[in-house]
Amino acid sequence: MILPLFSKRKVLHFNKTDARLANNGISIDLQKVRCRVNFQALKFTPEIESLGYKLVRILQERGPFVALHLRYEMDMLAFSGCTHGCTKEEAKELKRLRYAYPWWREKEIVSKERRSQGLCPLTPEETALILLALGFDKDTQIYIAAGEIYGSERRLAVLSAAYPRIVRKEMLLDPGELQQFQNHSSQMAALDFMVSIASDTFIPTYDGNMAKVVEGHRRYRGFKKTILLDRKRLVELLDLHQNGTLSWNEFAVAVGSAHEKRMGQPTRRRVIADKPKEEDYFYANPQECLCEGANCDDLLGPGNSSSIR
Repeated sequence: MILPLFSKRKVLHFNKTDARLANNGISIDLQKVRCRVNFQALKFTPEIESLGYKLVRILQERGPFVALHLRYEMDMLAFSGCTHGCTKEEAKELKRLRYAYPWWREKEIVSKERRSQGLCPLTPEETALILLALGFDKDTQIYIAAGEIYGSERRLAVLSAAYPRIVRKEMLLDPGELQQFQNHSSQMAALDFMVSIASDTFIPTYDGNMAKVVEGHRRYRGFKKTILLDRKRLVELLDLHQNGTLSWNEFAVAVGSAHEKRMGQPTRRRVIADKPKEEDYFYANPQECLCEGANCDDLLGPGNSSSIR
């Protein structure tokens, strides 16, 4: 049924297949085609590309910058059930939003349990501590690649105090330039995507689809620095530091040690034969496309391998 359609239309759009494609067990030639499509052929509309390049140019003229994918938006918190740091009223508001969408099956969520499992995005306050522990000084230019932060400026106060050079696209562009994209969240995200690809360092506070594709794009471009936060370990350390068990120096050393091998270095993609949905995402680590030959052992040697089960 597909071939006649393809012969007629030449191009087909397979809806909702982005996260349903196999990661492993596919021929190298086909995997390389996937890389060419995703990392080389990907183009946005001229309007998006023009404004995206302008954003990148403005940021680069100001010096090196970090793209912080701060996934602390209302929809993310509502559907994940993550309310750490929120007021009781905010937690109730987020729960109401989750219940308002019948297609979202998971309704009753224990935020504390989810956070302890590393399944919540870091809060802006937690993010400030982690950035400081990782050695980013207060003069670091940080671009927030995200939509509207839940709690707005109030929730960004601690992060902004620690890093006064925080900027967002709304601060760098005239309102008229963003007006055509204002009601289109995916187009606004495309601008953030372009900035994230070009950044000197990319740090996602949650590992959603955009974060994974940016990670893969940066790997494909020569393993540009991408700090992949171990949230499960981090919330343990954050709680120990905030209850006085860990001093600041102990906390900073532990955070740094936990991320020595999580900087976007070459690594083998993790394979879980009986749980394909839990495998490492191909587009986050397209290892077949990162070396010339069929054998990647020179690049992805034992010292750079994550466990393969």
